[in-house]
Amino acid sequence: MERTEVIASVAGDLHATEHAIDAAITQATTLVQSFIGARAALSLSPVAATASQAKAMETIAALAAARESIVACHAELQKDHRRLGFGTYAIGPVAKPDDWLDPKPVVRPTGHLRSVG
Repeated sequence: MERTEVIASVAGDLHATEHAIDAAITQATTLVQSFIGARAALSLSPVAATASQAKAMETIAALAAARESIVACHAELQKDHRRLGFGTYAIGPVAKPDDWLDPKPVVRPTGHLRSVG
């Protein structure tokens, strides 16, 4: 297998993992929404099914941590890729932010000027 094929394979798996985590977060939030909707439709107390809903929310928090980790993995792989001199390969979305390599300050437009005195 050529070097480009190996790199493309790893990049494809990385993007698939990122999308799978995002899909899992979406599904888990839909589940919580379903809990709340079912409770309202059945006229149940807000106390009903609190423990199961809390476990679903814990799952969302764990998935958020997993997403943060896979994004950090992506950043480290990008650094490794550059350090090893593999050149440029465009796999997945081409317009990728490099915030982890070169953080830019957030510029917030001001609506009006204020005098300070």
